[in-house]
Amino acid sequence: MTGAGASTGLVGFARALRHGGVACGPERVQAFVAAVDHLDLGRRDHVYWAGRLTLCSEPDDLPRYDAAFAAWFGGVTPQKPGRRTRQTSHLAALTNGEAKRNGQAPTLKVAASDVEVLRRKDIATLSPAEKRHLRELLAALEPTPPTRRALRRTPARRGTIDPRRTLKSMLATGELTRPRHRRRTTRPRKVVLLIDVSGSMKPYADALLRFAHVVARRMPVEVCTLGTRLTRVTRQLRHRDPEQAMAAAARAVPDYEGGTRLGETIKVFLDRWGQRGAARRAVVVVCSDGWERGDTALLAEQAQRLGRLAHKVIWVNPHAGHDGYLPVQSGIVAALPHLDRLLAGHSLDTLHALLEEVRLA
Repeated sequence: MTGAGASTGLVGFARALRHGGVACGPERVQAFVAAVDHLDLGRRDHVYWAGRLTLCSEPDDLPRYDAAFAAWFGGVTPQKPGRRTRQTSHLAALTNGEAKRNGQAPTLKVAASDVEVLRRKDIATLSPAEKRHLRELLAALEPTPPTRRALRRTPARRGTIDPRRTLKSMLATGELTRPRHRRRTTRPRKVVLLIDVSGSMKPYADALLRFAHVVARRMPVEVCTLGTRLTRVTRQLRHRDPEQAMAAAARAVPDYEGGTRLGETIKVFLDRWGQRGAARRAVVVVCSDGWERGDTALLAEQAQRLGRLAHKVIWVNPHAGHDGYLPVQSGIVAALPHLDRLLAGHSLDTLHALLEEVRLA
């Protein structure tokens, strides 16, 4: 990697760190790049400690820095010298002599790391240590909101002619002028997350709520939990600290790990918020395994109603990522004809795919 390319990558990492909540200004970024310039860029531990000492300003920044570093550079974060570190895969660079013998330019070979394995692993099968690592990776996500065309038009160099501005310019100068143009801008499209927290979704509910916390911090979104009743947790999930947000959401949800009445709870959402505007032209994501204890006919009716209001309805079923899965659950069968997409949501990779699906909606 050339000096310019390395600097660009380091600045990109600092930008990702800012999105993760670490206040590292231009001066700290410059100090980081200057420090790495005096170290071995090929050693992750050198880059790690250079960034930790220059970019972090308070103790609360350290876990966010570790999560962002693991997501950006891969692997686990280096430990302090003298500690026994967990064995992970590494970056192996071809030596110049080896590259010359093969007639190739020096390149980097990237081996599979524990992060890559964790990204594909089913959330329900994770160990406590892997779940902690997953929380760090979730906190480092950078969701991008979907966009839609706005009604308002703004001045532009190209586009349709703006008669008002053109005439105003002619009156101001007293002579013919070049026509002024305008175009429509874009604005973020609303997103709604409806997360099933019933007993059958217990292995995935915590990860999905943490995923919702990251989304709620980055884009206009409404988040509600589904169980035997509907609970709006948008305000609770807007806390900056994920642990405080999860604790606040847990206090607000009275039916955690209870039963499931999808039809009734979706109806309550549409009557209370959706019909009034929350679901209109929005991307609605329903995270549920589809086990319905209530009336499936009511669920089909409300799913059809939701489809008419929303721009797109995406159903995320953690079991859909398993081999041999068939959509036979009563709730899935009732709602499937009214959905735009049925996706898996059992791993970090599938949640990344969900974010991409939402962005392109």
